[in-house]
This record gives sequence, C-alpha cells and structure tokens, in this order.
Amino acid sequence: MGPFRDVVTREDELRALVGGEPSDLARRKQVGRLDEHCRAVIARSPFVLVATAGADGRCDVSPKGDPPGFVVVLDDRHLLIPDRPGNRRLDGMRNILANPHVGLLFLVPGRGETLRVNGRACIVRDAGLLARLAVAGKTPHLAIGVEVEEVFLHCAKAFRRSSLWRPEAWPALDGMASAARMLLDHARPEGMTLEQMERRLEHGYETTLY
Repeated sequence: MGPFRDVVTREDELRALVGGEPSDLARRKQVGRLDEHCRAVIARSPFVLVATAGADGRCDVSPKGDPPGFVVVLDDRHLLIPDRPGNRRLDGMRNILANPHVGLLFLVPGRGETLRVNGRACIVRDAGLLARLAVAGKTPHLAIGVEVEEVFLHCAKAFRRSSLWRPEAWPALDGMASAARMLLDHARPEGMTLEQMERRLEHGYETTLY
C-alpha cells in the first residue's frame, strides 16, 4: 500500500470511526424509482458522471454533457444516456459489457445537492430510442440504457466545502500546464509540437462534438 500504513479493514472499525449507523432519514431517503422530483433534477442537468467497473474490479468514471435534459427518462425505472463522439477508448462501455452495474451522479449548475442513481446498464443501438437523443441534427450511434435500482439525493456539503459554484473562490490557473502540454508530455507522439497538439485539440472540439 505504499505510504498508507494505518488502514481500516473492517466495517465495524469504519463505523466506530465515523460515529455509528446512518440516521433514519439517511436510510429512508433512498427510493427505487424516478419520481417527479428525480425527473425534475434530470431534466435540468447538463452534466452526469457515469461510474463503471470491469470484471476485474478496475473502475472508470466518465463525464457526459449536453444541453439540460439530454438524459431521457423513459419511465419510472429506465433512462437513456447518449454516447457522443469521443476518443474510442471505450473504457466505460467495455466495463458495462463485462459488469452492468453503474452509478450516476447528476449535477445542476448552481445547485449544491446532486442526484445519485445506481442500476444496471446496457449498450443500446435501437434506432427509435437513439432518435430521441439527436442534437443539432446528429443522432448518436449508441446510448447507455440504465435500469434504475436505487435513487437518492446527496447533500450539498461537498459543494459548499469546495465553493464549486462560486467563481470568485476558484483557484488561479497561473502556472498550470495546458491540456495540450499535458497530452504531449504523457503520450509523447513522435514529431508533434505543442502548437500542433493545440490545433488538434481545438479542431476536435470544433468538429466532433456530435
């Protein structure tokens, strides 16, 4: 475990350190369907994080973003997330093929509380469903379908601690490497300059969002 020496290995140890069992409210807030409150959050959310794990336990979290309401609620137990053009690594998709369990975290700008949705996912190519996910006249080739198992509201403490929605509290970016610089140093593509990497990134942003 490298530098990690004094680690917790049992749930009873963990419970003792955090002060025992969750409150009755924390237990009871979990529901098994997308009611009107959950639907209202999803309809206003332009951003969701999709967490997956492969058969070997290796995890991935993938951000998905589009205009608010881009995730379509089909009914109380099913929703649909478009898969837009990306880098074709397919980390999350490959995980879903091996292990369908997923966790979703929906964010609404300016709102501290988030919506957590856990369930079972599949990769959807049904043309009728995909047509509902079109943006700017472009329909995704695939989508992630999720059968909802549990849903609950997550409190705003993390957002209050981080001041995520307060621009005046954001850290200065002075001295921080650009994305192009980071990619160049990590991937080390032969013969590519920083300027070429910057152009490649910007070209992708301009031409392959959908």
